Amino acid sequence: MAVPSAPHGEQPAGPSAGQPSDNGSSPGRTRVAGGTWTWGNRQGVFFMSHASVVAVLGAGALGAAMATRLGGTGHEVRLWNRTEDRARAAADDAAGVTAVRAVGDAVSGASVVITVLRDGDAVTQVMSEAIGRLENDAVWVQASTVGPRYAGALAALAGDHGVAYLDAPVSGSTVPARQGKLVWLVAGAEDVLARARPLLDDLGSSVLHVGTEVEGSAVKLVVNAWMAASTVAMSDVLALCDALGVDHATFVRVLEAGPLAMPYELQKVGVMDDASYAPGFAVQLALKDIELAAAAATPSPLLQAVRDRLQATVAAGHDNDDLAAVDYLRRPPS
Repeated sequence: MAVPSAPHGEQPAGPSAGQPSDNGSSPGRTRVAGGTWTWGNRQGVFFMSHASVVAVLGAGALGAAMATRLGGTGHEVRLWNRTEDRARAAADDAAGVTAVRAVGDAVSGASVVITVLRDGDAVTQVMSEAIGRLENDAVWVQASTVGPRYAGALAALAGDHGVAYLDAPVSGSTVPARQGKLVWLVAGAEDVLARARPLLDDLGSSVLHVGTEVEGSAVKLVVNAWMAASTVAMSDVLALCDALGVDHATFVRVLEAGPLAMPYELQKVGVMDDASYAPGFAVQLALKDIELAAAAATPSPLLQAVRDRLQATVAAGHDNDDLAAVDYLRRPPS
């Protein structure tokens, strides 16, 4: 058995590796078969790394990227999508990923089931069909952005069937997913999180436990509102640069030199200037999330303006383009 390590990359202080004692452990470290490590008076939790069978339900941009990453890190991945061809296309380009036609077959025997579907209605429909096929010890990781109300209803569905459930949307899109750098916003019981943690770590650079109920979905709406508002703001400030004769590169250099730099939005400057809106996070999805937020709390004047801008961008035919397409008003077609 491999020597257990501390969580989150922490290494206990003490003798270096490679100094075995009679029992095969390094001096000072006690090797255990369970879920703890000890070093002197220090103790913590470790998670054994192991490959598992994972079902990813949803082969959109994010779901396909998650499946690709998990297959590449040694997991056996079953990828399902309502449009089978989409799952097959994603699986054809990914090691360790198999497209599965029936959702029940995808989840049967899987230790973790991840739902990455468009909205709460889609998740409800799919999991109402599939949940009876989950194993008794499976964990359902609900990663779709559905808002707190739907997250609560889905948690109740899981509870009715005795299925362990995590409300766990992510911050990050396709590139971070392929790189294993998503940020997980997880709500749920700590013991359930511990069971899913090795897989979440393979997909993310951070796993933030934000609550025990549906706080993950609430935090996700807040994060996405911030992302949409800052993207609209960047477009409007570029318009101000144009009006005042300020070179965009100069503007970016000033931001990068101080505390106002926001890497996500600095990257959008080039995308907006090139009018290259290849999908990363689609405008229609941003609008869906702003609508979810508006249903939960009356939008402020700023968020109402962001909502209006997203609606206008969708109406102009940019619904499937990247969020940067809100800049189309600054750069009308010639």
